[in-house]
Amino acid sequence: ERAIARHEVREIEQRHTVDGPRQDVTLDEEDDVVIIYNRVPKTASTSFTNIAYDLCAKNKYHVLHINTTKNNPVMSLQDQVRFVKNVTSWKEMKPGFYHGHISYLDFAKFGVKKKPIYINVIKKPIERLVSYYYFLRFGEKNRPGLRRRKQGDKKTFDECVAAGGSDCAPEKLWLQIPFFCGHSSECWNVGSRWALEQAKYNLINEYFLVGVTEELEDFIMLLEAALPRFFRGATELYRTGKKSHLRKTTEKKLPTKETIAKLQQSEIWKMENEFYEFALEQFQFVRAHAVREKDGELYILAQNFFYEKIYPKSN
Repeated sequence: ERAIARHEVREIEQRHTVDGPRQDVTLDEEDDVVIIYNRVPKTASTSFTNIAYDLCAKNKYHVLHINTTKNNPVMSLQDQVRFVKNVTSWKEMKPGFYHGHISYLDFAKFGVKKKPIYINVIKKPIERLVSYYYFLRFGEKNRPGLRRRKQGDKKTFDECVAAGGSDCAPEKLWLQIPFFCGHSSECWNVGSRWALEQAKYNLINEYFLVGVTEELEDFIMLLEAALPRFFRGATELYRTGKKSHLRKTTEKKLPTKETIAKLQQSEIWKMENEFYEFALEQFQFVRAHAVREKDGELYILAQNFFYEKIYPKSN
């Protein structure tokens, strides 16, 4: 897969540089755009990413998967520098849509003038953990032959929680907060109140839009309205396509009320749930100011501002 990817990159670079050297490539402002989707595992991220793949040829942008060793979401300092340099100066890949399981990286720390646009989707913490638990054991419906790390383990999530297993421990809920918090050591200290507040700060100040899995279609609709350069046609594609639930986990059994209640006693769940509720409220606030409902359908509002009293008057 890596060899194929390198070959594809070389082909694209050759197409872009056939008329002149790379340093002479200039981009229109509309094309000098990069989106980073630092996707949280098991939040319907594959379904959303496949929409970007389906639209990239039609809308004329590039999609690149950030594949880190063992899906480690924290990059080394030297890899951070390399990644920032690639994203900001790799003109042949602009406009670009980067996606991968990496925690938030602050480009401003590296002296970058034009930062990428961050987007993300999150899920209710316990539901996300249950999906991941069964994903490791049974895989996905569309890839039945691919072996997973915990394949062969038939223990249900309820049984795991009752036995105090490590794969379903409250500490495993600590993931969405550090993904938004970033590359600071405190972000990955389980139960850190500082990490929670930093994640909230980044969500409001550094992310263009953060959706929730349960309302993924509305998230896609807002992106199409705000960033049509990338997402023109995305809503219709999601509604009519066969990939909207591409990576559903097989054999997933919903936890009992007792299991949920036991996890909800944890301070870690309370913090992750506080972050989820914070993100949900912000998303619903954005949506309320962008759409209107009519006959059970949502419609994007037309432009609702204009300019007047423009001086000096032109002759």
